[in-house]
Amino acid sequence: MSRKPPHPIPYQGSKRKLAPMIHSVLPTTIETFYEPFAGSAAMTLYAAHHGLAKRFVIGDSLDAIIELWRSIIENPQKTSSRYAALWKGQRDDNPDYFNSVRERYNSTHDPVDLLYLICRCVKNAVRFNARGRFTQSPDKRRLGMAPEKMADAILGASFLLKGKTELRAGDWLLTTSDARPSDFVYMDPPYLGTTVGRDKRYHQQLERERLISGLETMNQRGIRFALSYDGMTGGKEYGPPLPDYLRMTRLLLHAGRSSQATLQGRSDETIESLYLSGNLRAPENLTNQRALQQVLGKV
Repeated sequence: MSRKPPHPIPYQGSKRKLAPMIHSVLPTTIETFYEPFAGSAAMTLYAAHHGLAKRFVIGDSLDAIIELWRSIIENPQKTSSRYAALWKGQRDDNPDYFNSVRERYNSTHDPVDLLYLICRCVKNAVRFNARGRFTQSPDKRRLGMAPEKMADAILGASFLLKGKTELRAGDWLLTTSDARPSDFVYMDPPYLGTTVGRDKRYHQQLERERLISGLETMNQRGIRFALSYDGMTGGKEYGPPLPDYLRMTRLLLHAGRSSQATLQGRSDETIESLYLSGNLRAPENLTNQRALQQVLGKV
C-alpha cells in the first residue's frame, strides 16, 4: 500500500495536507465516517487509507461531484480512459478546447468533464456563477494531471472505497441525518468569506446561522464531529469564532504558506480553525494555541 492516500480530485482548499493533524483528534473507534461537504473527499480517503472506519458516507450538494465519485469508485477503468481522452484532446492549435469542455459540462453536467475542468482550471479553484454555471478559466501554465497519474489515483481511490461507501447528493443536514453517536462527521464547508457578499464562488451557499443551528442539532443528538470553517491569512481573518454556547473546542492548525499570497509576491502564513464537538478531547500538543499565535504575530 502506498504511504500516501490517492487523490484524484485536486480541489483548492482540500484538507489533504492537514489530514495528519486532523487525524490526531479523531476517535479511536468509528463505525461510519461522514463527509457531507466532500468535494475531493480528502479526509474520507485519508480515513479509508488508514483503516479508521468500517464504512463511509460521501455527501455533497453538487450532484456532479457525487456522480464523479460514483464513476471513480464503481467504474475506475472507464473513468480513467475517458479522462485520458479529454486530456489528450488538448492541442496548441485549439486554444478554445477548455472553453468547449466547460460549455458542454454546463449543458450536460457530465462528471468526467467536471474532473478535467477541475484539474485544468486556475488553482484548481472551482467557481460557479449565480446561475450555477462553471465559470473558472484555464491555467495556461499547465495541462492538468497527466493521465497515468490520474489512472493510479482513480484506481487507488476505488480500491479503498468500493463496497463500503455510500454516496449521497443533497444538503448536509439530510446527508448526515442518520449519523449516530458511534459515527463521526467531518465538515469542511465553504469559508464565510466565500459565501456572503459579492464574492460568492460556490454553486450553493451556506449561511452562518443555518450552520450554527445544524451544529446545535448535532450536539443534541450526541454526534461526534469536527468542523473546518474559518481562519486567517496574513492580517486577514475569514470570520469571527463560532459561539461559545456550542461548547466546541477551537484549534488553530498551521496550514503553511498561502498559495494566493505567494502568487502576489507575499509570504503570508495560513491558519485554519478546526472546531471539535464537546464530546471530543483535543490532544495536548494541539491545545497550546497561544504559542502558535505568538509565532505568527497574532497576539
